[in-house]
Amino acid sequence: MITGLDRAAVTECVKRVVIAESRLSLQPSGIDDHEPLNGEILRVNSLGFVGMLVRLEDELDIVLPDDLFVGRSFQTVHDLIETVLAGAEASR
Repeated sequence: MITGLDRAAVTECVKRVVIAESRLSLQPSGIDDHEPLNGEILRVNSLGFVGMLVRLEDELDIVLPDDLFVGRSFQTVHDLIETVLAGAEASR
């Protein structure tokens, strides 16, 4: 179990960061977990993705292991949430 960091907190943070990266004026609750990261609403490119990871580490006070991202594909917000949760658990 992740101490002090739960699914709701990670989900909220990931959505805020994705919304900021996409330069949108939405509330996190307005983004579905299965929303594509690069679709009609969200626009996250590869460079933006790296910046989002750094921001997520800072905001959640975690370190995401580099090998966590090797060979993974991130299509939706849910994919990113699950990976951040796994990384947070691994870093504790």
